[in-house]
Amino acid sequence: MGAADVIYYTFHLIELRSIVQWKIWHHPVHEREKDKESVSLKVCFDLLDQTSRSFSAVIQELHPELLIPVALFYLILRGLDTIEDDMTIPIEKKDPLLRDFHTIIEKEGWSFNGNGPDEKDRELLVQFHYVTEEYRKIKPVYRQIINEITRKMGAGMADYCKKAAEGNVGVETVEEYDEYCYYVAGLVGNGLTQLFVESELANPALNERPQLQKSMGLFLQKTNIIRDIREDWNDKRRFWPREIWSKYVDNFEDLFNPANQEAALNCSSEMVLNSLNHADECLFYLAGLKEQSVFNFAAIPQSMAIATLALVFRNPDIFKKNVKMTKGTACQTMLDSTQNLSKVCQVFRKFVQQIRKKNTAKDPNFLQISIACGKVEQFIETIFPSQNPESVVRQKPPETEAEKKERLEARWDIIYMLMFVMGVLLIMSILMIGVAWFVGARFDLAFTEVREGNWRSLGKDHARKMAQKYDRGEL
Repeated sequence: MGAADVIYYTFHLIELRSIVQWKIWHHPVHEREKDKESVSLKVCFDLLDQTSRSFSAVIQELHPELLIPVALFYLILRGLDTIEDDMTIPIEKKDPLLRDFHTIIEKEGWSFNGNGPDEKDRELLVQFHYVTEEYRKIKPVYRQIINEITRKMGAGMADYCKKAAEGNVGVETVEEYDEYCYYVAGLVGNGLTQLFVESELANPALNERPQLQKSMGLFLQKTNIIRDIREDWNDKRRFWPREIWSKYVDNFEDLFNPANQEAALNCSSEMVLNSLNHADECLFYLAGLKEQSVFNFAAIPQSMAIATLALVFRNPDIFKKNVKMTKGTACQTMLDSTQNLSKVCQVFRKFVQQIRKKNTAKDPNFLQISIACGKVEQFIETIFPSQNPESVVRQKPPETEAEKKERLEARWDIIYMLMFVMGVLLIMSILMIGVAWFVGARFDLAFTEVREGNWRSLGKDHARKMAQKYDRGEL
């Protein structure tokens, strides 16, 4: 933690508390049995840590039945993605690699050293023979699922790379945008669902709802594309569809011109709207996961996505740099996402309300965004009503005019009764004081004693002395 972090968390103690809670109180549902792992499997987990520490952490907490298949699935798709992202590989070499990657993973001893020196995950492909070695050891049914998803994803990536090589560096339509996101992320959701169901750790009905699987992947991918716009543009890539950005600026690079900030923010809000439309289906999907570690694995990325969506919504910084949520916010979000669906729904509601709060009537997407936020909140309300049945039963029906009149009359009756009692006490007190004065009570002596500070009786001796003090000899 640097000096800037120390200063930041000094003034954000709640976020610091979340970090401490995550470090101390979070305990994995399952833990790896490292002493039973082969050398090649340990290398695979080391590569997993190098490629993505955040995903690596949740993968390594998975149920033992899914731990290795999901870890290898991630590494294989990450290897595929590393080839696609590397702009130094010519299309003539990249295209067959992507299309044949599903057969390559079946080969013994295959590795690849053709990535550029600056490609951050090149080491994964250099040591890829360890991944293929472990891949051949898992159950055939899991291998078949991974292989089929790899085949479809590789073909989709190859089509996009070929198009980019021909000069079409951007996405044109929203339909094309959805198709691209499906190939790079929606297929992942499809493959993971098959693994979950095959391991009997998820409801088999999820296999019959491909739209839910697709939304899980698209929600993550679209959120990342919105967040990474500046980084992608620096790499000469454009994933925001022309069908959206052309409504606000003439050229894509105009989004990065400070003079067009308002138009750029309105454009980004439509991109957020496009992503937000998948949120309720993600929650629907999570309801079908049976086992806690599988639920955590799926829920954490979705919660982080809705938090990121709230962060980038109408945020001009996304056109200047890659924005990220603070570690404190991330830790609190993960803590809330590793319990149950109700808590995850609370996370979604919190960040949807932040989006609603930042929404502005000046934005041409104001109404649609309000509707999309309302749709998510309405879905949450249907599965977790803010009023439980018992409270509804106990709730009194609306008061009628006759009941209101009767209640007011009863209140005045009480007031009149209190006034009568106080009046009687006052009259009796006056009568008692009058009788005492009439029979010779010396109130003047009592007042004198009070003025001298004698507030209480001090016994017979004091009374005798007081009588002698005021005794008049002539009488």
